[in-house]
Amino acid sequence: MRPHSLYQRFGKRFVDYFIVIVASLFFLPIIILIVIFIKLFDPGPVLFKQCRVGREGASFDFYKFRSMPVNTGDIPSDQIGQIQLTWIGKFIRRTNLDELPQLFNVIKGDMSIVGPRPPLLAQIELIELRRKSGALGCRPGLTGLAQVSSFDGMSVPEKAAFDGQYAEQISFCADIKIMLRTFLYLLKPPPKY
Repeated sequence: MRPHSLYQRFGKRFVDYFIVIVASLFFLPIIILIVIFIKLFDPGPVLFKQCRVGREGASFDFYKFRSMPVNTGDIPSDQIGQIQLTWIGKFIRRTNLDELPQLFNVIKGDMSIVGPRPPLLAQIELIELRRKSGALGCRPGLTGLAQVSSFDGMSVPEKAAFDGQYAEQISFCADIKIMLRTFLYLLKPPPKY
């Protein structure tokens, strides 16, 4: 892994904070509506909290709006079709609005806007491949190179290869390109669960 650039040491966090502030202001009305709908139509907590693997293998609490019934176990995102979603959960999953609480993870420093997606503790092969490629040294992200490259259809080694490629080329321009590709991806018709 190449030495950390000035952007990696300081600029990336500045960009993270700036985007979180702008996104929080923009999405605040939507966040309030999601909270109301979850509480009105599906008893239980609004947030889903899960232990994920972060930078250098440290674990952290990862947040999402709850889209699954209470007491659903840990399911990797590529197996989501195997479980029942609540009606509001189907909508927030299709639109990726369930990810909004991760803005708090970014503020806390557990995550970045761009980086490898944080794996579950049980995804041992992915964690080890990231360790070998240097990607485990990155803060996990809301989006990443693997996510904008057909993430759900990839094998674990393919995901890890994209993560390693990202770790080698972290720059302001690379992050902007991934954010733009993410935005274009979100404009595609949503998947059906």
